[in-house]
Amino acid sequence: MTIETTTHLNFRGDARAALEFYRSVFGGETVMSTYGDVGMPQGLPDSDNVVFGRVENESGFRIMAYDIPGHTAAAATGATYRENGTTVTDQPFFVSVRAQTIEELQGYWDALSSGGKIVEPLAASAWSPGFGMLTDRYGVTWSLDVATSNDAD
Repeated sequence: MTIETTTHLNFRGDARAALEFYRSVFGGETVMSTYGDVGMPQGLPDSDNVVFGRVENESGFRIMAYDIPGHTAAAATGATYRENGTTVTDQPFFVSVRAQTIEELQGYWDALSSGGKIVEPLAASAWSPGFGMLTDRYGVTWSLDVATSNDAD
């Protein structure tokens, strides 16, 4: 069993530029998907923004990023909440955990959520058979998902 933790940076429209910059600094490969790629109708304000982005190199450097969707009041309130089915947050980063199976992920989820707050329930998503987000009892926000065959791309 292998577990990966990755810093997941959250931007407001700059994720693509930031990921390209980090790739120029550290080398490696960049993988990005937009909100439009996972089902948001093209032409909506955020459809070209990054919903999933990653830079990874052969030396072990790995960072993830996305663009926080929409214009939100979260920055003024320090909130993490769901707006129109989309997770919105003002947090500058998450800790991302990728497990190999849903059973493995469920164990991490159960332990981390004890005494914490569920931001997005653990369920299948457009990109993973299991995805969820929570803030643990210490105020750390975690994004958990199950690896897919596309993760090797």
